[in-house]
Amino acid sequence: MTTFSRPDFSLPVFANSPDAQFTAAPSDGVLPEGFFSTTNLPTYVRVNGIWRMPREPRMDSALVLDAANELWVREARRVRSGERVAIGMAEDGREGIYVDVAGFLGLGQSDGEFKFMASEVSREKPIDYGLMARILVDERDRGGYPVWVAGPALVHSRARNDLVWFIQHGFVAALLAGNAVAVHDIEASIFGTTLGMTGQGESTQGGHGLHMRAINRVRAAGSIAAAVENGTITDGIMHACIMRGVPFVLTGSIRDDGPLPDVVTDALAGQDAMRAHAVKATMAILIATALHAIATGNMLPAFVSEADGTLRELSTICVDSLEFVVSKLKDRGTHQAFGVVTNAQDFMHILRMYVERELDQRRALDAATSTAAAAG
Repeated sequence: MTTFSRPDFSLPVFANSPDAQFTAAPSDGVLPEGFFSTTNLPTYVRVNGIWRMPREPRMDSALVLDAANELWVREARRVRSGERVAIGMAEDGREGIYVDVAGFLGLGQSDGEFKFMASEVSREKPIDYGLMARILVDERDRGGYPVWVAGPALVHSRARNDLVWFIQHGFVAALLAGNAVAVHDIEASIFGTTLGMTGQGESTQGGHGLHMRAINRVRAAGSIAAAVENGTITDGIMHACIMRGVPFVLTGSIRDDGPLPDVVTDALAGQDAMRAHAVKATMAILIATALHAIATGNMLPAFVSEADGTLRELSTICVDSLEFVVSKLKDRGTHQAFGVVTNAQDFMHILRMYVERELDQRRALDAATSTAAAAG
């Protein structure tokens, strides 16, 4: 995993920079003209002669210095009248704000040589499942916060059991999805179908209404948790989340049926609920969902700050059957995303196999080390 050190702020280019300028927000939800618009890259702001990194970094937001002189990244709608907002357009430090673009993305290192397979996203490129498995196991074992973002194709494609396995084995810190993921998962638990389709891909008579019947049963129970408790939901993704205490955020859309009682139907409240997990994320796995993947990507920094002051990439895996979705995510600024162009079922099956293999190898190594220590 790539790690990066903070810039050397003792260098003259930084030592001679001015402090950043702050101007009061004119009213609630309105930023002063000339405000600095943030990126998802490591950003440093000079305040009282000291270069500081703001808390809760993300793109498309503002830099706010609060009453306690704490520096934050805040969405414009959350900025209150009179709060101090950083002003400036330059990202090279000459206005007291420095974005570490070259150091983090390695810009300017291209040799300009003609190469085959040079695009970042292609279904023809090999997928390093072994590396992804090692990163995921490392995140779990270090107490990281892997956030999973899923679309309904994951349930339809019969990758449901694999996600349940990842939840049960501690690889999912939070699940972000829409109403449809939960509805189809719960339909599968109650009726054994998703949108009326059996596990063999065959339609059932009257199956078109089964998802509505599933919604109705959960609404009668009052919540997904209550439906698990009373035995209405006996297995599946949502059942595993409840049983393991894994938080989930279900955000709504205009086309939602029902929706389920747990769905956040206010778009801004949904953003806030997702953001609460994005700020803690140390890894993100985005599977078969264009809108939720891009929404989450926009909330994530491209990096994780370690306790020793170093930075490392926030490993982000985007999986979709179309190159378009992965490319669009990267075009929207999620530079660090690793694109996997394949269907959800294949990805989940293979990733689980590699994670199980990685766990077996680590257990064997631990056993060998223990045996050697005992013999010594």
